[in-house]
Amino acid sequence: MFATIESPYLVPFDGNFQRTDFPTRPPDDLPKKKKLKNRLNACVEEMAELQRVFYAHDRYALLLIFQAMDAGGKDSTIRAVMSGINPAGCQVFSFKQPSAEVLDHDFLWRSSKRLPERGRIGIFNRSYYEEVLVARVHPEVLEGQQLPGPVDRDTIWEERYESIRDHEKHLARNGTVILKFWLNVSPQEQRERFLSRLNEPEKYWKFATADMKERRLWPRYMEAYEDALGATSKSWAPWYAIPADSKPYMRLTVGEIIVDTLKSLKLRYPDVKKEEKAHFDEMRRILMEDKPIS
Repeated sequence: MFATIESPYLVPFDGNFQRTDFPTRPPDDLPKKKKLKNRLNACVEEMAELQRVFYAHDRYALLLIFQAMDAGGKDSTIRAVMSGINPAGCQVFSFKQPSAEVLDHDFLWRSSKRLPERGRIGIFNRSYYEEVLVARVHPEVLEGQQLPGPVDRDTIWEERYESIRDHEKHLARNGTVILKFWLNVSPQEQRERFLSRLNEPEKYWKFATADMKERRLWPRYMEAYEDALGATSKSWAPWYAIPADSKPYMRLTVGEIIVDTLKSLKLRYPDVKKEEKAHFDEMRRILMEDKPIS
């Protein structure tokens, strides 16, 4: 359907994903922070031009999905990488605790309403993957989802993986390019970021006591991520497990994958038909001869 961008962080498509094979730290030969920032700035500029062509081409949509543990860097990565994008061509949605209306629908419903149109970039800060991550770690939430019949907790996750694969394949067949990023942060780095939030008053608002409760469930979350990414990383909707302990490296890596993906589409501005060009030439002549309006 679309070219998959090769990367050392590409989650394999055969279901054989071991999270311990993917680092949370960047390479040892990491360039200096300033150089990484300069490279990201260049990447952002290139993405801005590609996005203009993408918008004008109007044949594809781009869906970017970000998942991570708390303090993994989702918000800052989205902000840094997408800083040059025209807001008219981009939309960001964050999915919080489901409402009563959401619970009256299937688990893909609320995100389906937020899918990007052709020519636009849609960003999901968390997504329907919460329903195989948080819901798996806290299966008691299934009781509030008004599911029909008794829920078999041994089979429901595989059933949801199947629904996700089918959903994403349908989107890809119809022109939605899907890139999924797991910002793979270590528990040690999460601890440092939590402490930073508690040590700096201007960051207090970022900290929630519930984050500490979820931190204690780290092994269960890692098991859920490993299974979910392994089951749903496909050529039409690849997962990338991005090292997240270094924010500058993480942002640059995400940005480069997005740019390379857009370039692989070989987009161009729409062609103008001969009749339209003749019309434009006439409009140009009229404007050139037009007198200033007083």
